[in-house]
Amino acid sequence: MGKYALILAAGEGKRMKSATSKVLHKVCGKEMVNHVIDIMRKAGFDDVNVIVGKGKDQVMAKTADREVSFSVQEEQLGTGHAVLCAKDFLAGKEGTVAIFTGDAPLIREETVKEMLKSHEEGAYSATLLTSIIEDPSGYGRVKRDGNDVEKIIEHKDCTSEELLLQEINAGMYMFDVQELLQALSLLKNDNAQGEYYLTDVIEIMREKNLKIGASVTEFDETRGVNSRAQLAEAEAILRKRINLRHMENGVTLIDPNTTYIGADVEIGNDTIIYPNNVIEGSTVIGSGVTLYQNSRIVDSVIHDEVSITSSVILSSQIGRKTTVGPFAYIRPESVIGEEVKVGDFVEIKKSSIGNGTKISHLTYIGDAEVGSRVNFGCGTVVVNYDGKSKFKTVVEDNAFIGCNTNLVAPVTVHKGAFTAAGSTITDDVPEEGLGIARTKQVNKEGWVKKRKESGKY
Repeated sequence: MGKYALILAAGEGKRMKSATSKVLHKVCGKEMVNHVIDIMRKAGFDDVNVIVGKGKDQVMAKTADREVSFSVQEEQLGTGHAVLCAKDFLAGKEGTVAIFTGDAPLIREETVKEMLKSHEEGAYSATLLTSIIEDPSGYGRVKRDGNDVEKIIEHKDCTSEELLLQEINAGMYMFDVQELLQALSLLKNDNAQGEYYLTDVIEIMREKNLKIGASVTEFDETRGVNSRAQLAEAEAILRKRINLRHMENGVTLIDPNTTYIGADVEIGNDTIIYPNNVIEGSTVIGSGVTLYQNSRIVDSVIHDEVSITSSVILSSQIGRKTTVGPFAYIRPESVIGEEVKVGDFVEIKKSSIGNGTKISHLTYIGDAEVGSRVNFGCGTVVVNYDGKSKFKTVVEDNAFIGCNTNLVAPVTVHKGAFTAAGSTITDDVPEEGLGIARTKQVNKEGWVKKRKESGKY
């Protein structure tokens, strides 16, 4: 029997007041709808269909790499109507379909798995995800008949006795596919809003004496995001959860409240992270790394025992025992070797740096292939751009680049070669040679005295 998932992502999200579709707003660095898709996949629902509507092109573009299919809800006529729009996706399928919302990114993999287990072991036609809260005002109540669900009652329709119920419907479900399709065919919109409600499917199933179950979870997991304030609340909850997971895995966070780690980041044990670090995307950090304060690392691989201080690293790799910063900028597609020193105010762009090389301060390296044990003096500039095209510079092993050298690409400094301080190198420097490209110094005796006497000083 198959396992399928529908993700409701067609809402306009007016309260967000944004040109961006609501479900594409990010929580801990990842779009809300992609949080839900990834969780469903981890829980065993491989065939995922996203129901899109307002802003559908945006949503489809941002979820396409998840290998999902799409159904389109052209008019917003309720949650039941949204599922009706996915009839073609469900046609001919047998098994379980999970229906979750794309604006509820806090759901856990374990919760979905437990819900599925309850649904299958109880042989239910439908299973609701519910929470028990102290103040359920405004929420639909779940009324049980033993372990089974008797009905869902909207707050405004509750009797005084039903108002005392504390179990609420989270709006997330699992259904037997064929039973759901049959119930959808009987769905009506004879209500004040003229909409089709998924909750009415539960009532239709109860009238057919089908078994309805409920799986209880914490309220925080079921929170939907409908405003910027709720987005911030979700961010805080998930960030705390992520940070706790890393600490339980052996990572030291000096101040978890000021440490921002993305949902998909991996970190090895015995790594120490100081305050105000932002680690995003698919970053992988090894063991024994020290991240001092105020760095941003995105989609990068940081190997074991690296030390980074107040720097920005984007889509790059940093080798074992390398030090970076303070105030270094590693731009995309850079590969830094082992035991390299990348010091203060150094910028590296789309370059490879060999093991043991030192780039201590105030240097720019772009579109370069740098060997091992190279030393860059202060103020070195790799001149890689002529205003139209980028060119490559090669600096081979054991070369020494003197302070304030300009390496005008394309150019090669061969093994063991030196460049004199203050040189502008436009031609290759031979192996173990010295490249000097500067004019001879001329001293003019008495120049200052004469200038003063002429009244020009």
